[in-house]
Amino acid sequence: MTTVLSRRHLLRSAAAASVLAAMPLAWSPATRAQDDDAIKVTTTVGMIADIVRNVGGDRVAVTGLMGPGVDPHLYKPSASDVDKLASADIVFYGGLHLEGRMEDTFEGVSRSGIPTFAVTADIPEDQLLTAGEQHDPHVWFDVQLWITATDTVTNRLADTFPDDADLFRANAETYRAQLEELDAYVRTQAERVPEAQRVLVTAHDAFQYFGRAYGFEVRGLQGISTASEAGAGDVQELIDFIVERQIRAIFVESSVSPATIEAVQQGAQARDWEVTIGGQLFSDAMGEEGTPEGTYIGMVTANIDTIVGALLGEDAGTPEASPSASREVTHA
Repeated sequence: MTTVLSRRHLLRSAAAASVLAAMPLAWSPATRAQDDDAIKVTTTVGMIADIVRNVGGDRVAVTGLMGPGVDPHLYKPSASDVDKLASADIVFYGGLHLEGRMEDTFEGVSRSGIPTFAVTADIPEDQLLTAGEQHDPHVWFDVQLWITATDTVTNRLADTFPDDADLFRANAETYRAQLEELDAYVRTQAERVPEAQRVLVTAHDAFQYFGRAYGFEVRGLQGISTASEAGAGDVQELIDFIVERQIRAIFVESSVSPATIEAVQQGAQARDWEVTIGGQLFSDAMGEEGTPEGTYIGMVTANIDTIVGALLGEDAGTPEASPSASREVTHA
């Protein structure tokens, strides 16, 4: 059986995909040292890591490659990332070209015999949004679609590690109830904003699923991937839109430079329209670990509270009614 060390060597090779295609490797849960070892899970973005922690509970040890403020669209794996992927018992990533520069890496990991899954794989085609010829990967902004992703993680963990399946499904049921509560909260908050004012302007086009699910018109300065840069014409077009619609607030994102949105603000001011920077939203990355925004529930709650507060010109949200972002996971 090929060792973890040799897998790392193969994955680091420039010709990894072709080499691994010629050398399929056997893998089973028994490759873990002992049955009571924590299952080593490597993920990409923090939102996926958060699903695995909630579903896996104490049976998993999760390593996330991309922390707060990291842009997955532009992320290139380092040698240490390859080590983390090669030593994993199972790998989860977003898919839909979210991690565009890592696709060959995932193919190599999968061919090496490590179970490797896109969490978006089970979302029905008719529920996916498209931009040009590409699907929009930002599905986590529709909480109902993220519940589907949670089901995918649960099923893949249960199928791969059947001895722990009952634990995973029990934890998932608890987490699913929390996500349903979150979805209801976002809808309630969104409805506080008059329909004509439900316009969300952000740095890049990450919030279309949010807009469709919760009734907002969404404008992003860059496309669905930050690999596409906004030109002067894009900036001017957005300025015209803000002035004509008298948009009160626009938003920066934690994983995207604020410079272009600040340029839009200045352009609107030059047209005698005062638009504020309504706050920072979490788009492609969650907040710092150990903070409420460092969880998926906390991130989504912070976003909707920031959006509603800024558009209504008041303090963000009603925290006392918001879903708890720091609940202890129930480990069955």
